[in-house]
Amino acid sequence: MAQGSKHRLKQTRNIGIIAHIDAGKTTVTERILYYTGRVHKMGEVHDGEATMDWMLEEKERGITITSAVTSCQWNGHFINIIDTPGHVDFTIEVERSLRVLDGAIGVFCAVGGVEPQSETVWHQADRYRVPKIAFVNKMDRIGADFYRVIEMMKERLGANPLVMQLPWGSEDRFQGVIDLVKMRAIVWEDESLGAHYEEVELPEELLDEATQYRELLLETLAERDDQIMEKYLGEQEISPQEIYKAVREATISLELVPVLCGAALRNKGIQPLLDAIVSYLPSPVDIPPVEGQVPGSDKVETRPPEPKSPFSALVFKVMMDQGRKMTYLRIYSGTVKAGGQVYNPRKETQEKIARLLRMHANKRERIDSASAGDIVAAMGLKLASTGDTLCDQEHPILFEPMEFNEPVISMAVEPKSVKDHDRLLDALSKLADEDPTFRCKIDEETGQIIISGMGELHLEIMVGRVRREFNVDTNQGKPQVVYRETISREAQQEEVFERELAGQQHYARVVLQVSPRTRGDGNRFVDRCENPELTEEFLNAIMQGVSEAQNSGVMMGYPVIDVETALLDVTLKEGVSDEMAFRVAASMAFKKACEKGDPILLEPIMKAEVLVPEEFMGEVISDLNSRQGKIQNIAKKGPIQVVTATVPLSKMFGYSTTLRSLTQGRGTFSMHFSHYDKVD
Repeated sequence: MAQGSKHRLKQTRNIGIIAHIDAGKTTVTERILYYTGRVHKMGEVHDGEATMDWMLEEKERGITITSAVTSCQWNGHFINIIDTPGHVDFTIEVERSLRVLDGAIGVFCAVGGVEPQSETVWHQADRYRVPKIAFVNKMDRIGADFYRVIEMMKERLGANPLVMQLPWGSEDRFQGVIDLVKMRAIVWEDESLGAHYEEVELPEELLDEATQYRELLLETLAERDDQIMEKYLGEQEISPQEIYKAVREATISLELVPVLCGAALRNKGIQPLLDAIVSYLPSPVDIPPVEGQVPGSDKVETRPPEPKSPFSALVFKVMMDQGRKMTYLRIYSGTVKAGGQVYNPRKETQEKIARLLRMHANKRERIDSASAGDIVAAMGLKLASTGDTLCDQEHPILFEPMEFNEPVISMAVEPKSVKDHDRLLDALSKLADEDPTFRCKIDEETGQIIISGMGELHLEIMVGRVRREFNVDTNQGKPQVVYRETISREAQQEEVFERELAGQQHYARVVLQVSPRTRGDGNRFVDRCENPELTEEFLNAIMQGVSEAQNSGVMMGYPVIDVETALLDVTLKEGVSDEMAFRVAASMAFKKACEKGDPILLEPIMKAEVLVPEEFMGEVISDLNSRQGKIQNIAKKGPIQVVTATVPLSKMFGYSTTLRSLTQGRGTFSMHFSHYDKVD
């Protein structure tokens, strides 16, 4: 590898900003862009001016909906940043961003602490083994408590927080931060919008506390680093460089999470956060080479992050841009040029990249080539979709695909004008290409267009985008819950298919047994047939027939889940048994067996977390009980009570309005899919 490219890779950071809605992720990103010189005016979320919240829906609601990619430079390092949404309906955006990031910043509100969605995204990051640093934001807000957030990180996230800074004051007395490595205080100038700051002597009143926390910092590092252990026990001076090196190693190996603090809206604490990104989070060289399967074999290969290696990249996001498809790529190895050919092993197709773009939210700059470690957008890829691998055809590799949650809520839409029917379908199919958790289909029985997604807000945003981006006005039905069906007892069915079609005789006999599985275990097919005449082709046809029958149950036509289907016996007749006959016989046998197995309807149960001031607790709990909610836990968080409950989704429509009226607008809630259970 050329020395220059290795140096460039070492100086690259691919990071994401993750947190609960309203913790201040976008505000932190805005400040980072301002202090690194990427933008010359700070946009504020509450004014609808934030650079990263560029969609009209985001400006109107003041929330992040789509993950925006940007890049900036700090102290000779090149930082690619993805600002992800915090709302539970858009976890797909977080999921696909985390898949391609090398490091993440978890932003926590100093008042709210570790909130439900922070927990969800943090565990998503753990699943992808993404090293993290934490930034406790909003230290200037009433009720800010830095130390409580640290405790919550241990309790709720199972994290090992390593306190690198202490706040100097809090609420309206928040002045700056105490750097425990240099044992200096940092204060910011308000006149320069926080661009200028200086290090000053530690204030007398904070000296004891700072000394105590520095001791704790060194103790924690000494347990993991022999060099520091030696110096610590010998009471020798430990240099800042040695501390930075040890913290970096512990962060990258996921042992520790460095914690910093500040108040992004007041322009305090961002520059040390940038230093921490550069100092502690990994470059593409610091993480293990990505692994993938050689298509058509069980062989696993790695791709080191080198520009000279064979090209490989992962498509992590697809977007419609003025009617054209824009594909976001994380390049893991090799180099790709604008106008070059790339191979998609999952779709077994070759495509040409027309243009390569470096993104800054929705602004872009054209580039000629991109190489290992880069996050870029490509135009011209018509077939690539989220989760696809792109590589060099001579050296094919297939990365593990992404997993997406199934939609839990559906509603019917129709165009206001009949002539817009095809345009509506086209618009919805383009949005479904963009977002794998959004689906649209035409109901065969009613002819209605049904859209499905992760929540009411998700569907509302999609309908708004159809109107705004594709100029199609729609009428919407009430949201409908996506139910499932299953069976409650074992049943057996023998089915014979014997028919003459187009002068040709067809015959197949199949005996199936269906039995219920534990909730959440999914469907399973088992071959217990002893007949030696059963060929692989016929077995596959039977499995296909069962699989097709599982798509629509016997009660109300909803998909069947958590059922084990066992093939017990088959009968073949020479010359007249074929795959079609076995497929039909298996499908009929499965349906009739389910009818015998006492089918039941299952509904999605949501886990809801309601934050409510103490005085409104009674009303909120009785309202949840009236919605068939099961209270699981009530915890105190300062003046706020946190009620955790499981509630059927069908009972939660319009809950936000009810909660607002019950709590004088002070209650908030979040919910996500938990499991399917029997309809009461």
